[in-house]
Amino acid sequence: MGKLSDKFFLRLLVDMLATFVMVRLVYYRFYKKTELFLTFFGFNMVIFLISYLLNRVDMTMGAAFGLFAVFSMLRFRTEGINTKDMTYLFLVIAMGLVTAVSKGSWDELGVINLIIIVTTVLLDGNILTKKEVFHQIDYDNLENIKPENREYLLEDLKLRTGISVHRVDIISIDMLRDSARIHAFYYA
Repeated sequence: MGKLSDKFFLRLLVDMLATFVMVRLVYYRFYKKTELFLTFFGFNMVIFLISYLLNRVDMTMGAAFGLFAVFSMLRFRTEGINTKDMTYLFLVIAMGLVTAVSKGSWDELGVINLIIIVTTVLLDGNILTKKEVFHQIDYDNLENIKPENREYLLEDLKLRTGISVHRVDIISIDMLRDSARIHAFYYA
């Protein structure tokens, strides 16, 4: 069995630094959640190691991407995960794959990972677009959910919640309880 080269450790360092920046400095900053840290780092590391080791044998980029797809789908078959978390998981898996199988030097890999990170910050932060979020609310004034009273509804929601709601989606109406389930959208 041959020993691991300096190339392996440089790529591993680039991958771990890029993953740390993506998970700890980007994902955590936006969402303040730590429960998926093990998943993000674990999947990234496993994909990196398997892809790097399989890349030492004759393997095409298509086969590596297929392996990446199989591993990324395993997680989603066992538990529900929201779209944002799934996107970050996909990104850290992709970073591990690219870092492991690319023929570029360590500095080129750093730039590629930096492009992924910067693009993520621009798209997920409030830099290029406003981040719209919603709260699900059980609303008790059915008169205000009529289309002609939409402004009254928005003003009532702002008064009651303190949130500057700019639009609502009516999810369901319960005529027996005189309430409606709505999604109140606002910019974070």
